[in-house]
Amino acid sequence: MNNKTIPKTRRIVNAGIIAAIYTVLTIFANMLGLASGAIQVRLSEALTVLPIFMPEAIPGLAIGCMISNIITGCIPIDIIFGTFATLIGAYGTYALRKSIPLAIFCPVISNTVIVPLVLKFAYGLGDAWWYLVVTVGAGELISCVILGCLLLKHVKKHNIFK
Repeated sequence: MNNKTIPKTRRIVNAGIIAAIYTVLTIFANMLGLASGAIQVRLSEALTVLPIFMPEAIPGLAIGCMISNIITGCIPIDIIFGTFATLIGAYGTYALRKSIPLAIFCPVISNTVIVPLVLKFAYGLGDAWWYLVVTVGAGELISCVILGCLLLKHVKKHNIFK
């Protein structure tokens, strides 16, 4: 079944489910102290592989990120630009879906560029610029590449999105 034959309602529901799962995983990571700050490994970022299979994952990931940032107490500029970083990464994943190795790195790059800027200017962590780039980038590599590849392998093995 290709995306054109999937009813619009189902695509909206899929996006909502992805947003909900992203939010729950982020809240769980937040309870472990991993969802925000200089060192962050958002388990939810593993879901950024889903635009390879369905474009409705793009708004689902962005909405999930926005809700997560609100619930975990981020300041407004972080809510806006953190969501934007996830949106860019998800769209890049979709745009490069024919080349999975490149697609998987889109959210890593967008978050590694944008999130340290937010941490520097919005939260006043400016003296540690390169530290922020390294720690955010490492967290994204763990979430998107390692966990994302595990998710991708599972999805392909079980033909979840035929």
